[in-house]
Amino acid sequence: MWKDKGKSFGSLATRAVHAGEGRQKYADSLTTPIVQSSTFTFKDSKEIEAYTKEKKDRFEYGRYGNPTEKIAERRLADLEGAEDCLVFSSGMMAITTTILALVRTGDHIIMTDDSYKKTLEFCNSYLKRFGIECTIVPFGDYEALEAAIKPNTRFIFSESPTNPYLNVFDLVRFNEIARRHKIMSIIDSTFATPFNQRPLEFGIDLVTHSATKYLAGHNDILAGCVLGKKEIIDKIRALHKSMGGLIDPHCCYLLLRGLKTFPLRVEHQNKSALTVARFLEGHAGIQKVYYPFLESHRHYTIAKEQMVGGGGVVSFDIKGDLELAKRFMDALEMIYIAPSLGGVETLITHPATVSYYDYTREARYELGITDTLFRLSVGIEDVQDIMGDIERALAKARK
Repeated sequence: MWKDKGKSFGSLATRAVHAGEGRQKYADSLTTPIVQSSTFTFKDSKEIEAYTKEKKDRFEYGRYGNPTEKIAERRLADLEGAEDCLVFSSGMMAITTTILALVRTGDHIIMTDDSYKKTLEFCNSYLKRFGIECTIVPFGDYEALEAAIKPNTRFIFSESPTNPYLNVFDLVRFNEIARRHKIMSIIDSTFATPFNQRPLEFGIDLVTHSATKYLAGHNDILAGCVLGKKEIIDKIRALHKSMGGLIDPHCCYLLLRGLKTFPLRVEHQNKSALTVARFLEGHAGIQKVYYPFLESHRHYTIAKEQMVGGGGVVSFDIKGDLELAKRFMDALEMIYIAPSLGGVETLITHPATVSYYDYTREARYELGITDTLFRLSVGIEDVQDIMGDIERALAKARK
């Protein structure tokens, strides 16, 4: 809960605007200033001693921290309910730096098979070069997950909801397994955001986000973050200083700007996405719809128990073949064809020809990536316009 001069503000909407910053800012600016400096000066030798010996909290060099960055970290920590936060130049930098900071040669980690493609690739390929073993288990198979734990297992990592089928982890059960075996738990909560789900409240050790998506919300920056207890974040921060994957001050300013409207955007996107999901589920041209707050979703009960809303992403399979899928995509007029999500514009992507273009059809289908699967990121436009564009495109594709 954010406090200012003894006043407490419990509302997420209020904290998204004010948390992490003082009331009076440089030059009486209303918005957080961009401190565009790579280097910070010392007044004299006594100030150097206070910094190096007494660990006085101040800035020295941009790679070790920046005032604008620090405010963004404090606001994110407040929204997620975390002791500390560390921001990065991208979501993948947040994930890879976090993993590398927590493992050493000879360690073992566990990931679920529904995790992001590049996260799995990093663990299956690059970590093995350093003698770190990774076991991939089927998402939702808690018996397989527990059976995969070894004496040298450091942590379990998963996303929730996942991409593109929006599967939802039972965080209570996930945490219970990790605690019983005394290993860490990490959840990538990008699709949920702190508005819809806060894994730390379920006992999860670390939460990561691609802040590029809903947190910034305008498809104009790349950013990532990891949140949790300060003692764990400090370990990651130490490696971060060497890795150098820092976010620049201007990006932090834009992230702070996006965070001010993030609860409003996500609440609107929750409602619109559920409306779109129900529309698609009742459409004769749609084979299957995937959305956590649809009763037909296999994790509907879990999602309703631990999430405020189902999020802004809807995945669906249309009836037809690859050529019809391409015609549908080409017929869209308002919705943009683009691979990201979480922004104010509605975007659609076709995993078979974008994310998995380099896979054989057989390999794609083994992963559940069909020729007719689409992932829709619902923006903040009028929901009737979004559904109208889909309706027209589906009709045109079948002519």
